[in-house]
Formats: sequence, C-alpha cells, structure tokens
Amino acid sequence: MWQLASPKWKFDDATFNRSAASFDNPDHVAVVIHNYRWRQGLAEGEVQYDDLEKRLAAAPNIGVPTITMEGDANGAPHPDPSAYAKKFTGTYAHRTIEGGIGHNLPQEAPQAFAEVIIDVAGA
Repeated sequence: MWQLASPKWKFDDATFNRSAASFDNPDHVAVVIHNYRWRQGLAEGEVQYDDLEKRLAAAPNIGVPTITMEGDANGAPHPDPSAYAKKFTGTYAHRTIEGGIGHNLPQEAPQAFAEVIIDVAGA
C-alpha cells in the first residue's frame, strides 16, 4: 500500500518495521474490516457519535483556519484541491509539497508537515 500511495518514497526496512509493529494486534483485521464496512454504510458505528456523524455527513462548511496539503507524487485516489476549496470559509490555503512526496506526508516530508501545523496555528 505504501508503494502505491507513495511510489517515489524510498523507505528503509527500519521504517517499515516500526510501522509493521502496529499490526501485531489480535483485533487488527477485525478493526480494519469493520472500518471499511462502516464507511460504506454496511455496519453500525458507535451510537454515542450518531449525532456528530449526521452533522458531518451534511458536509458543513469549515470556518476555522485551514491548510490542506498533498504530495506531488500522491498515488492514492484523491480529488483535485479545487473540488473542495469552497468548503473552507475561514482563512484557507492549499500546499502541494514537491520533491516526489506521496500520500504519507508526516513521514515523507516531516519539515513541511510541521511548518503547516505551525502556520495554521498562527492563522
């Protein structure tokens, strides 16, 4: 999956192994399958979040300062930023991170990722 979503990312075995440790969980497969079923409306979610889920499903405008990011080599399916830019009614910017950066921005471009957090916090 990493190679599909981030085709130019040359991660090493140590990086992969640190992440792979999270799969060492007897509930991992059940949690992943439930998540996909829930997102497709094929399984119930957590009842205490039903109201919040309904509000989010209405795709409300987002009025807080926001910066969206995407790598220039993102291999994961994604819409063009212009498709969702109008949903942001507060201060908004989009940054395309260049240099062969894929879908895993925090690991592939940690400096750019941190800068966005700092910039949006100061907005």
